[in-house]
Amino acid sequence: MIVDLRSDTVTVPDEAMRRAMIEAPVGDDVYGEDPSVNELQQEAARLLGFEAGLFMPSGTMTNQVAIAVHTRRGEEVIVPEGAHVYEWELGMMATFSGVVPRFVHAPLGVPDPADLRAAIRRSIHQSPTGLISLENTHNKAGGTVLPLDVIAGAREVATSEGLPLHLDGARVMNAAAALNVPVSDITRHFDSVSLCLSKGLGAPVGSVLVGSKKFVGQAHRYRKMMGGGMRQAGVLAAAGLVALRDGPKRLGEDHRRARALASSLVNAGYAVDLASVQTNMVYATVPDAARRASEWAERGVKANALSENSVRFVLHHQITDEMLARAIEVVTAPVPA
Repeated sequence: MIVDLRSDTVTVPDEAMRRAMIEAPVGDDVYGEDPSVNELQQEAARLLGFEAGLFMPSGTMTNQVAIAVHTRRGEEVIVPEGAHVYEWELGMMATFSGVVPRFVHAPLGVPDPADLRAAIRRSIHQSPTGLISLENTHNKAGGTVLPLDVIAGAREVATSEGLPLHLDGARVMNAAAALNVPVSDITRHFDSVSLCLSKGLGAPVGSVLVGSKKFVGQAHRYRKMMGGGMRQAGVLAAAGLVALRDGPKRLGEDHRRARALASSLVNAGYAVDLASVQTNMVYATVPDAARRASEWAERGVKANALSENSVRFVLHHQITDEMLARAIEVVTAPVPA
């Protein structure tokens, strides 16, 4: 038995998803003629509460296209510390859009709206602020959720300061499940949202960027510039539609299993910040993390060693209770002398 907890991106299409992919009507999406892509874009936009959507290969692309549309060269993007758009998107905001991040303190991934306001720059002697970008759930903080009042506060700051507000919502469906609210209760506060279909929801590839019709029209050009024009992409969009319709209902089970794993790790003597275990991720302090992860992998349990003493476990819908029990057995076993 292999138990892969490295990421929720490791899932593979099930029979129903494969059948949808095989049967998908397709056309040339660069010409806007793929019916499956168009259906996915429309459904994602409607679900999140926006006018239009644009299908792209990855969440990095949707985030960076959004930044390109919202900003001008030489501006700053306010982001919470540890944000994915900075940590894991390879300096793309600087390379492609010519903008730089300005970080705000974000305990458990949650910035104070007052700190967002204080970070705004207007002086001619500084790079002006062009965008505020938040992340929900916040990956590096442990898959943590932005409270609704914080989101509303960020919206008030953005509106009063005349700034656009973007959401890296790669796992925003996890946030909605954790808060037990419709996802639109979260996303309605933003000018644009990036939603990943292959993280948690189970699609093999793809993200959707949503916003106004004008915004998506501008985003279309930047997608093309980045090489994101796909032709008969309906085979991928069909998988995305299944993920969008069926994936959210399973997320609560992922969260339950993450909490069970976290408690077992704590009971075994590992340090886990239980306050950060809010969705499907568990970050644990594990001495000699790379070696321990390698030993676990030899016993069939895969996890990501992120640093010398940190390991991340990510639960997803293809992890059963039996698999979780096996993972707990392996990772909590006494360290060999």
